[in-house]
Amino acid sequence: MTAGPPLQAAPPEDRSTARGVVALGLVFLILAVYGQTGSFAFITLDDKDYVFANQHVVQGLTARNVAWAFRSLEAANWHPLTWLSHMADVEMFGLDAGWHHRVNVLLHAANTVLLFLVLERMSGGFWPSAFVAGLFGVHPLHVESVAWVAERKDLLSTLFWMLTLAAYLRYARRPGAWRYLPVAACLAAGLLSKPMLVTLPCVLLLLDWWPLGRTGPGPLSPKRVSRLVVEKIPLLLLSAASILVTLRAQAAGSAVVSLASIPIGERLSNAINSLVKYLGQMVWPASLAVFYPHPVTLHAAIPAWRLALSILLLCGLSLLALRQASRRPYLATGWLWYLGTLLPVIGLFQVGGQALADRYTYMPLTGIFIVAAWGLPDVLAGWRFRRRGLATAAAAVLVALAATAWNQTGYWRDSFSLFNHAIGVAENSAVAWTSLGAACFNAGRDREAIEKFREALRINPAFPEAWYGMAVVQRQLGDRQSAVTSYREALRAFPDFAAAWFGLCVASGELGRHEDAIASCREATRLLPDSADAWYALGAAYSRTGRPESAIESYRQVLRIRPDHVEVLNNIGVAYVKTGQPLQAIESYREALRHKPDDANVWFNLGVTYLAANQPDMVPGVADRLRLIDPARADALLAMARPPK
Repeated sequence: MTAGPPLQAAPPEDRSTARGVVALGLVFLILAVYGQTGSFAFITLDDKDYVFANQHVVQGLTARNVAWAFRSLEAANWHPLTWLSHMADVEMFGLDAGWHHRVNVLLHAANTVLLFLVLERMSGGFWPSAFVAGLFGVHPLHVESVAWVAERKDLLSTLFWMLTLAAYLRYARRPGAWRYLPVAACLAAGLLSKPMLVTLPCVLLLLDWWPLGRTGPGPLSPKRVSRLVVEKIPLLLLSAASILVTLRAQAAGSAVVSLASIPIGERLSNAINSLVKYLGQMVWPASLAVFYPHPVTLHAAIPAWRLALSILLLCGLSLLALRQASRRPYLATGWLWYLGTLLPVIGLFQVGGQALADRYTYMPLTGIFIVAAWGLPDVLAGWRFRRRGLATAAAAVLVALAATAWNQTGYWRDSFSLFNHAIGVAENSAVAWTSLGAACFNAGRDREAIEKFREALRINPAFPEAWYGMAVVQRQLGDRQSAVTSYREALRAFPDFAAAWFGLCVASGELGRHEDAIASCREATRLLPDSADAWYALGAAYSRTGRPESAIESYRQVLRIRPDHVEVLNNIGVAYVKTGQPLQAIESYREALRHKPDDANVWFNLGVTYLAANQPDMVPGVADRLRLIDPARADALLAMARPPK
């Protein structure tokens, strides 16, 4: 096996105008496909957790929230830069979903242009690089990553992937420690956005082979290859650290599916089938959906004949790429890029109940695009009208894909459109039915929501999210006993379902079962130690059972998360009064008024506590302030302060 061409010098500067024209064309094409998302809404699946109902994100960029982003394992991932990106959006645009979508589109456009510029400078192939970038920019399989606000992590991590490639190209042309540092920094930033980049150091090794040609001419030299591997060790260590943190995050979030639920044999079968299915969807991107149920969840199996054909196809393509490596090195680079970058999400380490996902192809398909962009001109090298025919065919393919992507993007307009389409593609999708039920509930269509949740439970009677959604609607309708039953069903299917524990706490308290409420809230706070709502509910439950000391401890946890929580500061004051500590209560009330000077309830409680603390001379001043807000309560306070006749 011989190496690829030697490392190429930078392409001539007279290409700068052409590069600019292509870059503008790529941006125009992307805006034509995705510009429509500026009028789209958030969806019920994940957008709630990542943006509009996340108590940290909705507060924007604060020092406390930045610290939370770096320690949080929420959403079963550790991706602080992704959290900061969403917070920055809220800081600038509030919860206007259109602008959150527009930022996604701009990131995708930046990724596309960077892919073109970096690949063109690495390979010297101008038009093949432009075609790869065009395919990347408008392929319908990439719609999910762009049109879904919660998939910001895909776009942001890929931005740093591209910047890592750019920094690496600079380093490869003239190696040096100061040129290596930006490579490591960009990779680290990408890993802080999404752990999908753990395979990037291996991709850099492939690029050393082709197009950079750093392995040298002639047969591969073990010494030279070893040197290139050693060179990647710091990057591999970053990837290893990211893998360890991700495993911890997914274990903490109970996101990992056990081998008992999906055995290793089923995982291998699905992985092989998915590798081939992604290729099929790349060629013919039809029947795309936001969720594809795993065969095991449908009590189905992949037919043996299909599995056998998939194995033969994958082995055949791998053999072809390796046999042609010396003459056509782009085949090996592109094919191994595809296989290697899909490895973290192919399902051998199963997270969630999906068989595959369109978003998983965002970077991996670039390898196949490279094979197509360099392979077709190679195959048609002897064709008389090769240049004109290839240009026409490339334009036709990009236009067709852009039209299909534009149509696919339209399904992401809102939750109803998206999940009705998903059900049309895969009717037995409990996730789609549950998400549709959540959309109905958000729209005030409670009875219709229950019907959707029931359909999800018909498909999968142990689907915890459907039981949880059912419980939320039942509680909304006033049927708290049924809500408690549904919450318990959700927890039986998923014992670490924090939101269900919290819901059970609230519903139990409403039924007067305060000890049950306390037990449920304690579980919720164990699973969500940074949830102000869970700690507040626990404090309230302790107060209702006459345990003010425990209530104060729980409320203090709320203040750890939200120091300006006026209602909690007021409640702490009330609890201190019950424990016979009026001076501490006064201090808490004053802290509350520092944050909200016009709170009549706090002023009244402060006045009453001054009386309890034998400081009646302080009451008139409190009454004067209270009179500006609530004259009736001011009079009541002064009446309490008058000595009995």
